[in-house]
Amino acid sequence: MSNRVIDTAVDSAPQLGPQVWPNRIHAWYAVGVFAIALMFNFLDRQILTLLVTPIKADLQISDTQMSVLIGFAFVSFYVLAGIPISRLVDVYSRRLIIGVGIASWSVMTALCGMAQSYWQLFAARVGVGVGESCNGPATYSMLSDLFPKEKLPRAIAVLNFGFMFGSGMALIVGGAVVEMALSNPDVTLPIVGSLRPWQLTFFIVGLPGLLVAALMATVREPVRRGYPASMAGAGPRMRKALPVQAIIDFLYADRRAYGPMFIGTGLKALLAFGTSVWVPTFLQRKFGWSLGDAGVAIGIILLTFAPLGLVCGGVLAEHFAKRGHADANWRVVLIATVAVVPFSILFPLMPTAEAALALMAVNTFLGSLGPGPQNAALQTITPNPMRGQVTALFLVVFNLIGFGLGPTFVALLTDYVFGAESLLPYSMALTSAILGPIAVWVVWYGLKPYGESVIRARSWA
Repeated sequence: MSNRVIDTAVDSAPQLGPQVWPNRIHAWYAVGVFAIALMFNFLDRQILTLLVTPIKADLQISDTQMSVLIGFAFVSFYVLAGIPISRLVDVYSRRLIIGVGIASWSVMTALCGMAQSYWQLFAARVGVGVGESCNGPATYSMLSDLFPKEKLPRAIAVLNFGFMFGSGMALIVGGAVVEMALSNPDVTLPIVGSLRPWQLTFFIVGLPGLLVAALMATVREPVRRGYPASMAGAGPRMRKALPVQAIIDFLYADRRAYGPMFIGTGLKALLAFGTSVWVPTFLQRKFGWSLGDAGVAIGIILLTFAPLGLVCGGVLAEHFAKRGHADANWRVVLIATVAVVPFSILFPLMPTAEAALALMAVNTFLGSLGPGPQNAALQTITPNPMRGQVTALFLVVFNLIGFGLGPTFVALLTDYVFGAESLLPYSMALTSAILGPIAVWVVWYGLKPYGESVIRARSWA
């Protein structure tokens, strides 16, 4: 890799003196607040998966159109807003950026409840995506300044509890709210007017996020690492975002590591999101379950097996690192990717709901091994001065491929290959059978280059 690119990226990092890490209590408190924010992030993002049936009925739309609301509408402006926001992350207050983002997506989630047409709901979902594009780059940048690299996988695994709890609570609480709302007549609110039950649900899950936005004010902004000692605590007037060309040069020079990381995790996300967002509808169509029962069952699985997988993934990465494996983080990602493929194919094909949920539970545990090490892998080989922007680019690819294309890939198979809503289980299984082996190969291809990048990074970290 070009020494010029590295020198530009780390901005004379060797001038740094001995590093003193933040107080553990402050660091772990920040992780707790980040996890709560991430919980509301995915609560607002995932609630739509429980509202497929009533929204389709009211707006008269197809599975494919619904999948666009779930995925593409959310990520479309996430792509456009993520990179500019990430340049602010590398210079200005990260906790302020996170707080503004939380407030924005919470308000836009509530505005989803005021939509009277497909395109109004589409526009509100775009707004949710713009708000959420603030969260990831700033959060991971702060975490990398709160914890040493060897502790980062565990910290990110704990952070991802918020993701799993958010998804789980979206299904459990959201399922209960949806059942309650759908069993009652329309509601009339002051100023807003008459609301359908599914519209009221957006208000109930969206507005509490404003309290979480206020909570960000209690988190301490850590000193940035990877800058000269004279600039690590400097204000934004002294710290300037790196030129975009310098970041492009850096990523291109280490493309054998970053390419599989971006594409492999995107395909892995496509495999996961493509099937998981349709699971409540799958249980409803195949086994006749109510939305409330489906939400509770799936939510319990997520709240039980996902945290266990997250912890085991972080511990496993630390175990490999202690044994001298430079590729420890990415090795765990490969194990998780290989393990989920057969269960992803089989669970939609089970003859009973109980068997399907049992395989889904195993799949949830295995899939949850990867998120902590996966995100730690990116932070480990990325210099601080470009960490926000590289993380944003990663999340753009991750969300565009996974959350944007995943639900639509399944819906297109249902609408145009199998041609019947009742054949949704076969669309889910075929998606996993097609994409799973490709994801495994891409992740495996990046294993050796990633280990080499970690060794290089140690020279400038």
